[in-house]
Amino acid sequence: MIKKQFAIALSIIIFGLPAVAMAQARASVEKIRANVQVLSASKDSQVEVKFHDKTKVKGYIVAVEPVSFTLKDPKDGRLQSITYSEVDSVNKASSGISTKTWLIVAGVAAGAVTTWLVVKPAVCDGGAQTRGVC
Repeated sequence: MIKKQFAIALSIIIFGLPAVAMAQARASVEKIRANVQVLSASKDSQVEVKFHDKTKVKGYIVAVEPVSFTLKDPKDGRLQSITYSEVDSVNKASSGISTKTWLIVAGVAAGAVTTWLVVKPAVCDGGAQTRGVC
């Protein structure tokens, strides 16, 4: 009885798990294909493609096909055909300076203005002095 249950469980593991993995892989490919379709609508926006081996490529999507898409290198104009199955993700490329950087710059500027407004009156005796920063 135990051998029969073990045999059934083992056959489910051997034959059932690959089917689940294949279904997940197909869903992932469909998600990437849909994302490429959306991003290809804007011809002038650059995309970043991340592969399963953790390498990245940036470029412009110039053609979308059922099994692959074509990416144009912005530097030398070279075309590269990429299959959906080798891609981990496709996203719009960052524009250079992130929101975090802008917030830091704005905070430093606000701190400098506030310091100037607080320190200047204290140093200048309310405007009585006419030398230096006053």
